[in-house]
Amino acid sequence: MGTDSGIEYVHHSWNPWIGCQPVSTGCDHCYMYSGMKRFGKDPRVVQRTAKATFNGPLTKNWQPGSRVFVCSWSDFFHPDADKWRQEAWEIIRNRPDLTFLIVTKRPQRLFERLPQDWGRGWQNVWLIITAENQEEFDARIPWLLSTPAAVKGISYEPALGPIDISKCAGQINWVAAGCESGAERRSAYPGWFRSMRDQCHEAGIPFFLKQMDVNGKLAKMPELDGSVYDELPLASHRSS
Repeated sequence: MGTDSGIEYVHHSWNPWIGCQPVSTGCDHCYMYSGMKRFGKDPRVVQRTAKATFNGPLTKNWQPGSRVFVCSWSDFFHPDADKWRQEAWEIIRNRPDLTFLIVTKRPQRLFERLPQDWGRGWQNVWLIITAENQEEFDARIPWLLSTPAAVKGISYEPALGPIDISKCAGQINWVAAGCESGAERRSAYPGWFRSMRDQCHEAGIPFFLKQMDVNGKLAKMPELDGSVYDELPLASHRSS
């Protein structure tokens, strides 16, 4: 199955809008800011993308079963995108053969901005919160746990401190983890990832280690204690 995304656990990225503002320390070195500046755009201004990009899941030759990362250059639940979100939901509705991963740092806005027919969650949507440390995990996880979803996940990236997920272990379907990227990346200790892996395996949660510092260099899909961890929820569409 083809891929055009640099995110290891998806096949495609879809940005119906771009631009964002920082909400926590995990945003300090976000690649979006430098990327938008290179294109001469103000990264703090949320802008709808061109029609071809906005409608990408409907018009591009994305194979059934592909996983799609939503808003890699923004936040799907950003308040400045409220006026476009319903259109984006309609696109997601019309591609039930794709799995859309929605990762947010604004989970307090989740519930009231879901489609009216969301029910217990659309089967082709994973809802995921970013949690870079224990403080942000504790603040964000209650919002995710109170929101119905087919798959609920944690993006432990960039990892900026150890996290104890034990209080919600039975309610989470997936954890993806990774260190910060870029020349100014902050250290993430292997012990943090080892602890998260062990917590996940003890609770039966699939664990995906996306990247890690290895001998001072950023390693994609690294080995941790001799193994590569690329586990996905059973509900996922796996590539053929």
